[in-house]
Amino acid sequence: MNSASLDLVFNPRTVALVGASENELKSGGMFLNSFIDCGLKSEFFLVNPRGGEIRGLNVYPSVLDFPKEIDLAIIAIPASVTPKAVEDCSKKGVKFIVVHAAGFGEIGSEGKEIEEKMMQVARRGGSRIIGPN
Repeated sequence: MNSASLDLVFNPRTVALVGASENELKSGGMFLNSFIDCGLKSEFFLVNPRGGEIRGLNVYPSVLDFPKEIDLAIIAIPASVTPKAVEDCSKKGVKFIVVHAAGFGEIGSEGKEIEEKMMQVARRGGSRIIGPN
């Protein structure tokens, strides 16, 4: 990977927030507030399996439903469901994925298994992962 490709991590054109939430105490709500409060210049899409709207923004049930290519996905959901989200991101062709969750290798063998599965899925799909933790 060359440094030019890392530009999509720091200056993505499009961002997906997987785990978007109305609840400002959850990671998905905190990220959403940050996007809005800091004036994120990237176009961003929200994902929550319930769909609908959050703060007047359309929420998609899956990253696979987005109408555009995604440069960066931030995954803010429990570790147990992260591998499926990573798989969807890889299928969509998301270039970089930031995993913001606990419950992986740091908790022992079960978490390490989830982490390994997630990494294998990302490699097969050509996505690069930052994280977890």
